[in-house]
Amino acid sequence: MATQSASPATALELLQMTDGLIVHQSLCAAATLGIADLLKDGARSTADLAATLRVNDDALYRTMRFLAGQGVFHETAPRTFLNSALSEWLRTDVPGSVRSILIYRGSPFYFAPFGDLLYTIETGAPAREKADGENAFEQLRRNPDNSRMFDDAMTNISLLWASDIAAAYDFGRWSSVMDVGGGNGLLLATILTANPGLTGVLADQPHVLERARQRGFWSLDLAARVRFEPMDFFQSIPAGCRAYLMKNIIHDWNDERARRILLNCRRAIPDDGVLLLVEYCVGGENTATVGKTLDVVMLTLTGGKERTVGEHRHLLASAGFRLHQTLSIANDVMIIEATPH
Repeated sequence: MATQSASPATALELLQMTDGLIVHQSLCAAATLGIADLLKDGARSTADLAATLRVNDDALYRTMRFLAGQGVFHETAPRTFLNSALSEWLRTDVPGSVRSILIYRGSPFYFAPFGDLLYTIETGAPAREKADGENAFEQLRRNPDNSRMFDDAMTNISLLWASDIAAAYDFGRWSSVMDVGGGNGLLLATILTANPGLTGVLADQPHVLERARQRGFWSLDLAARVRFEPMDFFQSIPAGCRAYLMKNIIHDWNDERARRILLNCRRAIPDDGVLLLVEYCVGGENTATVGKTLDVVMLTLTGGKERTVGEHRHLLASAGFRLHQTLSIANDVMIIEATPH
């Protein structure tokens, strides 16, 4: 029997939540097609856009009409559209563009496993591994196209955070910092730019470092202050720095594998050094947070998890670290500072 607070209106509210699927896929399709780029100089008809993109005019119109109803694009005349304040962020040439993130999220590599979320709930295993038993990162290693798409998306995400992270913590007092699993190197480059006396190490798998060298984030000054170290953080982590940074690494893994990474960090970090984790905040009960959303993403895609501060404290202690402080920054993100003990 329904509770007294239940009503047809709340039933409709629940059903409307599932419309997020349609919004998601429509946005991702628009990003993949590059529609916002085609509208950067002004309004165009869907007939014109469809001819340029070699897609179906009516299907494109109906999708754009739907998105305009969500505030993405403006229909300025029948079947004619202009960018809105929202769709401007889908342009490739706008600083802070999220286009690459949406291309990634609309791809089968990201999206398909959510069709098997029930399998994950039933088994506790990530749905991505249901088909062939490989984890997400092994699939990326084997598929260069998916790997480039993933790297582009992570670059966009780093652009959203990097300046806030660099400003929120005094990295300069450690003289040297290693970005473990640092990917394309954008975050490390931002931190080094903000701290002229700091030297850095970008540590990741060889194929990732090769792409990082091609990214162009390294000015002559930065290039003189950074070196590249190939590594597999499940095997070992290079020594030689005072501060060790990991952004969104621990959340990719279950407690057992995360602890293995942290133990390797402890072997590398000197007793007077520091470990810095950048992770999402989960937040309190009955509140919507980015951390809770990303927790279900990790559950489904990697078998990892977003952790509460208490869970981080326990995990860090099991690997020889003491959680010293947490610093909140934008978008439900926090920096966790841990010291060896």
